[in-house]
Amino acid sequence: MSPEILAQLPTAVASPYSPAEFDAYVVNSYARFPIVLERGQGCRVWDGDGREYLDFVAGIATCTLGHAHPAMVSAVNRQIQKLHHVSNLFYIPEQGDLAKWLVAHSCADRVFFCNSGAEANEGAIKLARKYAHTLRGIANPVVMTAHASFHGRTLATITATGQPKYQKNFDPLMPGFHYVPYNDIAALESAIAELDADQPQVAAILLEALQGEGGVRPGDRAYFQRVRELCDAKGILLILDEVQVGMGRSGQLWGYENLGIEPDIFTSAKGLGGGIPIGAMLCKSFCDIFQPGDHASTFGGNPFACGVALEVCETIERDDLLQNVRERGEQLRQGLRAIAQHYPALVAEVRGWGLINGLVLKEEAPTVSAEIVQAAIAQGLLLVPAGPKVVRFVPPLIVTAAEIEQALGRLNQALGNLSL
Repeated sequence: MSPEILAQLPTAVASPYSPAEFDAYVVNSYARFPIVLERGQGCRVWDGDGREYLDFVAGIATCTLGHAHPAMVSAVNRQIQKLHHVSNLFYIPEQGDLAKWLVAHSCADRVFFCNSGAEANEGAIKLARKYAHTLRGIANPVVMTAHASFHGRTLATITATGQPKYQKNFDPLMPGFHYVPYNDIAALESAIAELDADQPQVAAILLEALQGEGGVRPGDRAYFQRVRELCDAKGILLILDEVQVGMGRSGQLWGYENLGIEPDIFTSAKGLGGGIPIGAMLCKSFCDIFQPGDHASTFGGNPFACGVALEVCETIERDDLLQNVRERGEQLRQGLRAIAQHYPALVAEVRGWGLINGLVLKEEAPTVSAEIVQAAIAQGLLLVPAGPKVVRFVPPLIVTAAEIEQALGRLNQALGNLSL
C-alpha cells in the first residue's frame, strides 16, 4: 500500500476491541483491513470512528437485504421469541416451509439444510459418491471440477477447489477429484474419455455457474448445455455450486437459469440467510438417496435460521428484487466500462451478471487489485478482490441507482489517487 493511501485509511478505532487486542485472542487466519465495523443500515456501514462506507462487499455476496433490513429484524425478533433451536430428530415447521419455497422456486425436489456453503458442497459430494457406489457400481468415483474454482475450506472442498494456493500444506488431500479448464468443452470431453476408458469412474461434474473467487468468470451457455448433454448420456450427476451466485445475485434467482439448463444437484448458502448462517443442498428426486444416518447437521435447518431465511426469500419475491438486480447491475457495468475507458493501461474488461461484477485488470498488473481495494476504502467504498487481477463488486440486492452512482464516483476518485 502506498504511503498516500495508508495515510487516508483509519488509524484508530473508538471500539473497546482494538485491532491489537483482537489479534491477541483471535486466530490470525485473515488479512484484515484496519477498520472496526460496528453498525450498518441498508447498503452502508459505519466504523468505530463514525465514518461511513458504502458496502459493496455485503459480507462477500451474503447480505442480500443489506444491513438492519426491517423484514429481517422482524423475522429475527419473531423467531427468537418463539423457538430458536431443536434437534432434527423432530419435525421443524420453519424448515419445511423454507424447503417448500425453495422447491417451488427451483428445479429441485428435496432440500438438505446445513450451516455453510462448504457444508452444502460436502453434502453434494457425499450424495454423488453414494449414488455412484449404489446405483452405478463405481468402486472409486471421481468428481470433476474446474481450474480456478472455489468450493470451500474443508478438506474435501479445498480438494475440489481447483486452486493450489488453497491446498498448500494441507495434504494429503482427499482422493477422487480431477480438474479441467473452465468453459473448455474439448478438455472436459477428453478428460471424461480418459477417466472412463476402462470402466466408468466419473460420478459427477461440479461447477460454478459463475466462478466468483476465480475472477468473476461467467459460465458459457453453450459449454454448460453440452455438459448437461454429456451427463445425461453417461449417467453423470451435474452439480452446480450456487453458493455465491445464487439467491438472486445474478439477476435470476439461480445462476443456472442464465445457462438454459437444470442441474441434478445444486448448493446454496451466503445470500440464502441474508447474513444468518445457513446452507442448503438441493437435489432432484431421482438422486435423493440419503437414508437416516447417512448425513446430518446439528444446527442445520434449525427454526431460527430457517425462519429468517424464509423471510429473505419472500422479500426477494415480494419486493421484485430480481428486477432491481438486473437494472442496477447494468447501471454498474456501464459505469465501470466508462471508468475503464479512462484507464486503458490498467483495466482489461468488465464482466459479470446482475450484481456480481468484476473489474478485470491487465495481465501485467498482477498485484494491483489489492491496491485498488485499499484506495477505495480510503474513499469510503468497501470492495474485495477476486484473485490478484480482479476487483469484485457485490453490493446488497437492495442497492439504489443513487448508491451505484456514488460508488462509481468514489471508485473513480480512488483510481485517480493511485500512481500505477
